[in-house]
Amino acid sequence: MTDMTQSTDVEQQAQLRKTTKRGGGDPATRGRTTIADGVVEKIAGLAARDVLGVHAMGSGLSRTFGAVRDRVPGGSKSASRGVKVEVGEVQTALDLEIVVDYGVSIADVARAVRENVIAAVERMTGLEVVEVNVAVSDVKLPDEEDEEPESRLQ
Repeated sequence: MTDMTQSTDVEQQAQLRKTTKRGGGDPATRGRTTIADGVVEKIAGLAARDVLGVHAMGSGLSRTFGAVRDRVPGGSKSASRGVKVEVGEVQTALDLEIVVDYGVSIADVARAVRENVIAAVERMTGLEVVEVNVAVSDVKLPDEEDEEPESRLQ
């Protein structure tokens, strides 16, 4: 009878090991993910630039400094130019400064920028976007030269 009791105990312990998860639950809840402000800024900047009618991001001064920085060897275009964010644990708020092309509806461009930025940030980060403020700092006229001229090299 002792052999029977021992085999039952062994079977119960084996069954208990199979049903007990190690680490305490769902793997998705074991730890915390933090997202840096710069990550959200880059996502928002790229999403805003994708909208038809957005000529550039940032104020004239930031675009001028950016053009100089872009010409420095090793420098690269800043995807986050014209974007400021506040990132919390589950929510984020964004301020965008854009330059629109002449002739487009500013209200339509601003609405499209909001929609595109919200969709991209929420999809990629999982953060809830509580607000996207769009400031139009300039209008690009058809006969104006770009502040960031194309390189002479091709």
